[in-house]
Amino acid sequence: MRGALADVRPLRESPDYRRLWIGTSAQGFGRQVASVAALYQVWELTGSPVWVGAVGLVHAVPMVAMTLVGGVLADLTDRRRLVVWTTSSAWVASVGLVLQALLDAGSLALLFAILVVQTTATSLGAPARRTLIPRLLPTARVPAGIALMHLSFQASMLLGPAVAGVAIAEGGLTSAYLIEALAFAISLYGVARLPQMRPERTADAPTSGLRLVREGIGFVARTRVVAGSFWTDLSATVLAMPMALFPAINEERFGGDPRTLGLFLSAVAVGGLVAGLLSGWVVRQQRLGLVQLWAAGVWCAALAGVGVVGSLAVLLTLLAVAGAADTVSVVSRASMIQIATPDAMRGRVSSVEQVVGVAGPEVGNFRAGVMGSAFTPAVAMTGGGLLALAGVVAVALVNQPLRRFRAAVDGR
Repeated sequence: MRGALADVRPLRESPDYRRLWIGTSAQGFGRQVASVAALYQVWELTGSPVWVGAVGLVHAVPMVAMTLVGGVLADLTDRRRLVVWTTSSAWVASVGLVLQALLDAGSLALLFAILVVQTTATSLGAPARRTLIPRLLPTARVPAGIALMHLSFQASMLLGPAVAGVAIAEGGLTSAYLIEALAFAISLYGVARLPQMRPERTADAPTSGLRLVREGIGFVARTRVVAGSFWTDLSATVLAMPMALFPAINEERFGGDPRTLGLFLSAVAVGGLVAGLLSGWVVRQQRLGLVQLWAAGVWCAALAGVGVVGSLAVLLTLLAVAGAADTVSVVSRASMIQIATPDAMRGRVSSVEQVVGVAGPEVGNFRAGVMGSAFTPAVAMTGGGLLALAGVVAVALVNQPLRRFRAAVDGR
């Protein structure tokens, strides 16, 4: 049982990693709080679900574009400096959110502009931030370090919205945005004292942005372990992402009670958090490719089951299983990609991973909505899960390097 618990040795053994973990955890928590505040503020300003939905586009468009640019920058410049500057810029934007709420500006355009600036800054620094862990920890500790980061992310997903609700109710929007501003300050401290981290580039490495992009895409395309890992994730998310179907299923089976709808989301988060707490067995596995494939398959099968069960308890259990499988899949995928990618390429490959990890679920939710409208929510849920499972099985059958990938991990 002790071996199954999250491996916290990276926190004990590396002060630099410990500061990075604390800062990244604080930033993730603050952004969850601010995300709820932004949705609430847009609803208060407009009363329109369309404008509330537009918040997602305000985040998604600069995220996709700037993450790819950030990947190139991470392979050209000192990664620590890039993360410091982008975090500082995001902190300034968070102060802007506090001020516009404090002054009761009441401007949707101003709110969206600040969110675009903040998302641009965090997206530019995201690939570089992902590459820091392999430079701060020995290879055998990298999976554990990534698992601890994902554990804090799951905790933020669970606690952030609840804290946001209390903060808005008790102190208004200003207090919620202030939490994020303080969180970014902690994050800035977490990276400011890290050592310089210039990418390990060869003398003949390209410096042109376009050549760097082509080189990065070429590496992903020809490295079957990396490409297979991305295809596995895309199959599982694009074809099975369930969130857009939750309100319809809740309406159809449980009378549309908002409390049960909240339980749907909480069950996924709880499952992910439990898997994170028990991630010790994952980070000690050498066959990370097989771990990802099995975890993705469990995610798909569990969601397919959600489409056919009638009991709330069984449905929530399946969602918790899906959340746990998602955590295992993400941790194994991220660990494998960081280990399999040369340091000179990590920024660009990490940017692709970031886009896949964010764009895949968004496209998947759109697919779920279309299928749910064309058929029924139950058919869309079960059909999507089975299609995704078929996709994962196909990747497993044709990609032998992914199945056989072995990482040098600490088995103690």
